[in-house]
Amino acid sequence: MVESEWVTVESLVEKELKPYVQKIDKEAFYARHFLRKLGEIGAFSSLDNHLEQELKLIETVAKTCMTTAFCLWCHFAALTYIRNSENETLKNDLLPLLETGEILGGTGLSNPMKYYANLEKLHLKAKKADHGYEITGVLPAVSNLAENHVFAFIAEENEQKRIMGFVAFQNERLEKKAKLDYLGLNGSATYACKFNRVFVPNERIVTENPDEYIQKIRPYFMLYQIPLGIGIIKASIECIENAKNLKNGCNHYLPVQADALTAELNELKAKLQDVIARSLDWREVAALRLKTAYIALKAVETAMLHQGGAGYLKYSHASRRLREAYFFANLTPTIKHLEKLLAS
Repeated sequence: MVESEWVTVESLVEKELKPYVQKIDKEAFYARHFLRKLGEIGAFSSLDNHLEQELKLIETVAKTCMTTAFCLWCHFAALTYIRNSENETLKNDLLPLLETGEILGGTGLSNPMKYYANLEKLHLKAKKADHGYEITGVLPAVSNLAENHVFAFIAEENEQKRIMGFVAFQNERLEKKAKLDYLGLNGSATYACKFNRVFVPNERIVTENPDEYIQKIRPYFMLYQIPLGIGIIKASIECIENAKNLKNGCNHYLPVQADALTAELNELKAKLQDVIARSLDWREVAALRLKTAYIALKAVETAMLHQGGAGYLKYSHASRRLREAYFFANLTPTIKHLEKLLAS
């Protein structure tokens, strides 16, 4: 996006997202309208150099509302899967609709990512059918879902073969149950999805070799998560700065201050640029994703201490950031998932 389009993005955040943040946090409101408007201004285009612009977009949104930025990450994950697919029909039919925001996307790959890290078995089974596959099983949580949404999945046909595809949320053989009992992020439009012999045509198959394909997309899957944490860190630093003169300046005695967090953030962002510029080595991306999670946890805890009693209110800015950071720490790949990956 050019500079004028960034002005439009910032205006959209100010006018179409910020007024809804409390509703998102308190009432599980899904900011679908905001995501669609991003598509309308070209924010989801797959033109050259889209990667850095998309990372910047997620960070910008996360600084105001990480719930909505997480939904944005889900959509970019869906875009990534199709951008890297060799199924030209899928690219021609579905990709343009995702790029304009006419259709929005979920990821559905939490369980498969754990499967490929030897943490879980695949929850979905695939059976070959005429012109496609029938899918059965349950995904316990898929986010960024509503009417006119699609999401990806990986299902196992047998021990030697798996397939990856896309399914429409409104498929009549897909049972959905809203998940609204989380500590935070309930505005992420998350559902448990039960597949009752859901038919997926060949036109919606991303790959019939996801074991190899996952190695290609895994760095992007993690990379797009990093600006979620950066947004939380930036918002927490701002929260700390706003509280520096409370109680006659006694916050100056706390061991962690905004300048120390800012230095860590700057180092993190410099490393991110370096990784993007050189290569997307998955181990480097995973290490950076892990570091981001730890700094985010440190930042929100510090903001809570600086805010004091005001931060302890249920729907305060600081407590919302605290809940967002704990979600980020447990977003696949979780901290323990990443520690295991990097230790192997």
